[in-house]
Amino acid sequence: MGRWEPNARGRLQQAALELYSENGFEQTTVAEIAARAGLTERTFFRHFADKREVLFAGADQLKELLVAAVADASGSLAPLDAVAAGLEAAGAFLQEGREYSRQRQAVIDANAELQERELIKLASLASAIADTLRRRGVSDPAASLSAEAGIAVFRIAFERWVVDTERNDLGQLIRGSFDELKAITAGG
Repeated sequence: MGRWEPNARGRLQQAALELYSENGFEQTTVAEIAARAGLTERTFFRHFADKREVLFAGADQLKELLVAAVADASGSLAPLDAVAAGLEAAGAFLQEGREYSRQRQAVIDANAELQERELIKLASLASAIADTLRRRGVSDPAASLSAEAGIAVFRIAFERWVVDTERNDLGQLIRGSFDELKAITAGG
């Protein structure tokens, strides 16, 4: 086995995604993922708690980036605009991994358990955003509404981005979706 080769975590993620796409999530074993990556099962478990976590490994990093961007947004911004700034930063972070995101989403869409886990991740992001808005002095329900609306906008923009054949920028799709939300709420 090629355990000495660099980037074991990345190789495990790539192997898992390939196998999930080829065989399905349920039919893929940790042993198969490790073998495809040229590593041992023990190495797999040093990096991931289970095979599901391979797909959600960057969630904490995304949350930290999002919370920091919302916290650092100009104090003059309305709550929803601060959320938009944070989500645009998240979009920039995700932009380079478009093909990975596309494949990952296809795997998630094919499995109810993974869809549930994705919803939990999005709810966690909304909660973190709302908490950050509260620390910025935004009271409820404005903090919660802004956070939840922002996550809805993000989810819709992300779904459009992963199927988009025109290769639009995720940040542009997020901005456009926020503009559509504002037009709707303004009665347009």
